[in-house]
Amino acid sequence: MKKLVSVLLAAGLVASMTACGGGDKKESAAAPAETTAAAAETTKADEKETEKVTEAVTEAAKDLADAGEISVLYYTYGDTYISSVRSALDAALDKAGIKYQDYDSNNSQTTQTEQVSTAIAKGTSLLVVNLVDSGSDDAAKNIIELAKAQSIPVIFFNRSVSEEVVSAYDKAVFVGTDYEMAGHMQGEMIGEYLVENYDTVDLNGDGQISYVMFKGQEGNAEAIARTQFGQEDADKVLEAAGKKPLAFYDASNTNKYLVDQGGLWSAAAATEYMQTILSQYSEANNNMVELVIANNDEMAIGSVTALQNAGYNKEGATVIPVFGVDATDAAKDAIAAGTMTGTIKQDAEGMANTIAQITANYLTSAETFEGVDAANVVGTWRVNIPYAMYTGEE
Repeated sequence: MKKLVSVLLAAGLVASMTACGGGDKKESAAAPAETTAAAAETTKADEKETEKVTEAVTEAAKDLADAGEISVLYYTYGDTYISSVRSALDAALDKAGIKYQDYDSNNSQTTQTEQVSTAIAKGTSLLVVNLVDSGSDDAAKNIIELAKAQSIPVIFFNRSVSEEVVSAYDKAVFVGTDYEMAGHMQGEMIGEYLVENYDTVDLNGDGQISYVMFKGQEGNAEAIARTQFGQEDADKVLEAAGKKPLAFYDASNTNKYLVDQGGLWSAAAATEYMQTILSQYSEANNNMVELVIANNDEMAIGSVTALQNAGYNKEGATVIPVFGVDATDAAKDAIAAGTMTGTIKQDAEGMANTIAQITANYLTSAETFEGVDAANVVGTWRVNIPYAMYTGEE
C-alpha cells in the first residue's frame, strides 16, 4: 500500500474509518442470519483496512522521527508576520513529530549563510529558508550550492526566489504568494473605499486625495509590486468613477514612496516618517496627508501611532484611512477599533502547514506536492498561498 506521508492526514483517515466502518455493530434480534454474517464480514474488512492505515501511520511517523533534525532559518524574528509564521510552523512540525532547529538571521545575509553552513555541518536533513537578501539571486544560489553538494532538500518561503534558481535543483521548492496580487487587491480595496467616502477623505476639498506610501525595502519583489499596484489600481478605480488620481503628498519626491532604510518594514520607521510629515503637512496648512498606504501592517500600525499622537484616528476624531498588508492580529484589532481601515490577509497558518506538508513529503520520499492543494501549485517549483481582503466585515 502506498506510504502515507502526512501523519495528521492519515490519523484523520483512521478516525473517520473507525467512525463509519460498520455503523452500529449491534444486531437486531430479528435480523436474518445471512445479513448478520454479511455485516460481520464488512466489519472485519473495515478493521483490516484500519489496521493497514494504522501501520502506515506508524511507519510514516517512524520515518519522520528517524529522519533527523531539519533547520528553519528566518530572516528575522523581529518581523510580526514572520513571527506568526514561525509560531504556526513550530506547532505544525511538533504535531507531525518532526525535529527542528530555528535560527534567527537577524536581517543579515552573511549570518544566514553561516547558519546554513553550520546546519549542514551538524547533519541537517532539510533546510527551510526565509531568505534575507531577495534583491538578487546570489544568496539563494549560494544556499542551493551548499545544500546540493550534500543532497539536502531546500524549501524557500515568503521572500521571493526566482524560478531559475529554484528549478536548477530538483530538491528545491518555493512556498510564497503571488506577491503582485497583494498590490492589486490592496489597490482595488483602497479605490473602492475612496469612491464611497470621497468627500469625507478629501479634507481640504480640492477634489484630489493626497497620500503617503510606505515601502518596506528596496530591491524586494513584494515591496516593489505592492508599491506599484497599490497606487496604480486605486487610481484605476478612481478614474473609472470620474475622480482624479491619487497625488503623492510631496511633489518633490519623484519615487512616490518612503522606504524603511533598515529593511525591516518596521512600525518605528513609519512612525518617525509620519511624525516628520505631520509637522509640515497639516489641516492648518491645507495640505494634510489624507491617505496612508503601507506595504505591511507593521508600517501601517506605525503610521497610526503617529496620527494618534497628532490627534487623529481616535474615537470622535477625524480618521485618516490607513491600509496595510498581512492581517496581523494587531492590524485586525486596529481595524475593529476603527483606527485602521483595511489590510490584505497573508495566510501565515496556510503557509506554515504547506511548508510542514512538503517537509514531510521530502523526509518520506513522497511526491513533493502530495497533500498540497493542486490549485495553489505552480509548475514543479512553487506553491502560492492565496491572499484575501480584510476590512473586519468578514
